[in-house]
Amino acid sequence: MSTVHTITERGRAPRLRADASRNRERIVAAAREAFVEYGAEATLDQIARRAGVGNATMYRHFADRAELSRQVMLEVMNRVVRLAESALDEADAFEALRRFVHGAAAEQVGALCPVVSGEWEAIAAELAENRARLQRAVQALMDRARDEGLLREDVAPGDIMIAICQLTRPLPSTGCLRLGRFAERHLDIFLDGLRAPARSVLPGPGATFEDLQPHP
Repeated sequence: MSTVHTITERGRAPRLRADASRNRERIVAAAREAFVEYGAEATLDQIARRAGVGNATMYRHFADRAELSRQVMLEVMNRVVRLAESALDEADAFEALRRFVHGAAAEQVGALCPVVSGEWEAIAAELAENRARLQRAVQALMDRARDEGLLREDVAPGDIMIAICQLTRPLPSTGCLRLGRFAERHLDIFLDGLRAPARSVLPGPGATFEDLQPHP
């Protein structure tokens, strides 16, 4: 029997054993931390050490760095989607939007995007369903806040996502690895700018999710 998989019934697809599943989860979590901290310079050896597994275990789960980086982004996107959907349960419409923005920023998507920049085409199909769910949830959050007169009229869902990505992207050549407290501060400044009544007229149209789609 494989050291990684076990089959419970004839004809069913193999599933990861509990210990192998835990190893995989540790590797993905360690990879996310390493990519945030070191960016594209993070090596598989560093990730394996951080996860507390050997290189053989690493390669048993992920054939190469590209496969691992795709899995990290997919899992992060899963969590961001769940954050958006769960925020809809918040009674206060603007607090619901704020809860989502801060929760999504904590996933540090902006720091991860450069790591997977060459893999977007490979994961586009896998991300398609989550992108659609995220768009619906963010639009619903914004519609609620706007219907209650709390959100300015001239912002779109893509504006929210751009801000989250930009405010969680490490500044170049600063060596500043702990930007979380600054991101939270500037996210609140950004959110204050979304409140109605608007104090300015924004140039051009708001960004949509279609604007954020990768282009060949």
